[in-house]
Amino acid sequence: MMKSKTMKLQIAFTLLLTFSSISAFASEPNEESFLGCLLKESHDNTISSIIYTPQNSNFSSVLDFYIQNSRYLNPETPKPKIILTPTTESHIQTAIYCGKKHNLQMRVRSGGHDFAGSSYISEVPFFILDMFNFRSISIDVESRTAWVEAGATLGELYYSIYEKSSSLSFPAGYCPTVGIGGHISGGGYGGLTREYGLAADNVIDARVMDVNGAILDRASMGEDLFWAIRGAIGSNFAVILSYKITLVEVPENVTSFFVSRTLEQNAIQLVHKWQYVAPKLPKGLTISLMLSSGISTRTGEKTVIATFIAVYRGGVDELLSIMESNFPELGLTKEDCKEMLWIQYFPFHLGQSIDNIKEFLTSRVSPNKPYFTGKVDFVKDPISEKGLEKILSNLLEVDPFLGIMEWTIFGGGVMDTIPESETPFPHRGNLMIMFEVAFWTPNDSSSVIQTRIDWLRKLHKDIGDYVPNNPRGAYIDYRDLDLGVNNVVGETSIEQARKWGAAYFKDNFDRLVKVKTQVDPDNYFKNEQSFPTLFPYSTKIGDTECFSSS
Repeated sequence: MMKSKTMKLQIAFTLLLTFSSISAFASEPNEESFLGCLLKESHDNTISSIIYTPQNSNFSSVLDFYIQNSRYLNPETPKPKIILTPTTESHIQTAIYCGKKHNLQMRVRSGGHDFAGSSYISEVPFFILDMFNFRSISIDVESRTAWVEAGATLGELYYSIYEKSSSLSFPAGYCPTVGIGGHISGGGYGGLTREYGLAADNVIDARVMDVNGAILDRASMGEDLFWAIRGAIGSNFAVILSYKITLVEVPENVTSFFVSRTLEQNAIQLVHKWQYVAPKLPKGLTISLMLSSGISTRTGEKTVIATFIAVYRGGVDELLSIMESNFPELGLTKEDCKEMLWIQYFPFHLGQSIDNIKEFLTSRVSPNKPYFTGKVDFVKDPISEKGLEKILSNLLEVDPFLGIMEWTIFGGGVMDTIPESETPFPHRGNLMIMFEVAFWTPNDSSSVIQTRIDWLRKLHKDIGDYVPNNPRGAYIDYRDLDLGVNNVVGETSIEQARKWGAAYFKDNFDRLVKVKTQVDPDNYFKNEQSFPTLFPYSTKIGDTECFSSS
């Protein structure tokens, strides 16, 4: 097991935090008092080395390093009063205690990929708890399990597993720099989802620190909180320290292909057929779809490019036979296929070199941080050719590769068999998840940027004619503040929060509000789209019944 503290220390912090709740909401945020509190109350004399203020020469570099969306790398973006980079659990306990005592909001950051920047941005005075030092990974090949800390990245996890066994992996996303803490706690999907489910579906234990500073595992936190942190973003309820995950079997070698077709090559008809074929393929074959605009090599005019990206956990001859039987229209040939190690498929899927796997997977920040905004949809039924024409025509309105969509098949696998209430992620039984994104460049003017954002909203509106709308689904790992936000100052009602909550969680929203009320009754873990509690403030401050989960 990873880092732990004595029961005596946990009890001491629990008492301090509980009684500090009485005055926490009466005081104005004060970063100087908060800083003094950190130094005074810490039981670890190394805490001064993990504190960064704007007066520190490294403050900006520490802040900016894990901002993965360059749109937030500007002077107008609200900045934290203090950044903490804890190396021990006692640092986190002190941060929670002092944050509550001095009414300074806390934002927890693991990988910095939050689409809205909510892990490092706030409209009220705040500090960042940056978890990048919590990155230990412990692999147990015999039991096919691993403990992984919240600040580790997907790439670090994949490579750590590979070093121990080339026939094991973990069902999660493709981007190697995504932090474990956010990705798993929001759901997490990728190339193994049809066969093994979401990343969150493969979590069997966790260690968290609650609002009282108590360190809890699955047994001590209870099943309600354990359920909530596997799909509703853990930082809404506690600080995620680590997850215990189940590893899954994969072959060492796989076969992949990357095949593009344009409108002149019947892209619309191929995409239409793909919707029916992909869910019926063997679970070991995943075909994703990337859609963008480009220039036709035949006509020299702008066109839509549909790129079919596949991985088959088997040999090339078997793959060709499957494709010939199920999707001959694509015209796949042996020359289109490439055999590789499973671990090499991650850069292959992203169009990157497969040669230096270690560097690709363990580099914690992408060399090029894009400027972008994105949205998502869940598609229940195949879209007609006429509907596809309407949707894809939007791509012709932007320059090549500045507007793209990635469609990932959910149907035809275990996602069809898992109840919507199994975890907070309710979007089971869908045909696919549709990710839509708009990019811009650092030289673009504010009007160009706004035009690109408006383009994405129009695309999203057009897609709305072909997806369920009661409510229209959204994915919390792709946070979208257009869905609605909480009040910056004061309490937010349950019904106001339901505007965004129903999109992310459907009928699971009400249970999540109850869990929030139980484990964080005074709503310290708060952000633009965090759950409100059933009552404004705890009516039993200091009564242990308020903190029954601890």
